[in-house]
Amino acid sequence: MATMYDVPADDLIEALADDLAERLEEPEWGAFTKSGVDRELPPEQDDFWATRAASLLRKVADRGPVGVERLSTEYGGSKGGSNRYQVAPDHRTDGSKNLIRTILQQLEEEDLVETAEGEGRRITAEGRSLLDDTAGSVLEDLDRPELERYA
Repeated sequence: MATMYDVPADDLIEALADDLAERLEEPEWGAFTKSGVDRELPPEQDDFWATRAASLLRKVADRGPVGVERLSTEYGGSKGGSNRYQVAPDHRTDGSKNLIRTILQQLEEEDLVETAEGEGRRITAEGRSLLDDTAGSVLEDLDRPELERYA
């Protein structure tokens, strides 16, 4: 049986986003909000919410238990210095904590993630099963000879 570690992350996230798009509902403000302080505009992808949810689910499964603060650090970037002359060095900024928290709450409602008191969030058995089943279907669809040993 294939696990989430046996397939490339981008292929797994793309397939998982298709499944989560039906299960999760993007809030009204989701189309207008930036994904971090370092961004100028909101994301242009149509399925951004589902893709970010799939990515978060994979990160919680891989690094869990993990909190919103650490996840926002991983989704952050670098913000330019002063606006006028761009002479100040870039500064590290975090991703949007509200966006991450809202998606994690939606994943909790779907019983894919649970809260570990004082530790953050970790994946449930149902969430692990969803990841592994999706990884198995992705592995069957991939046409890469180096991954055949996992099938």
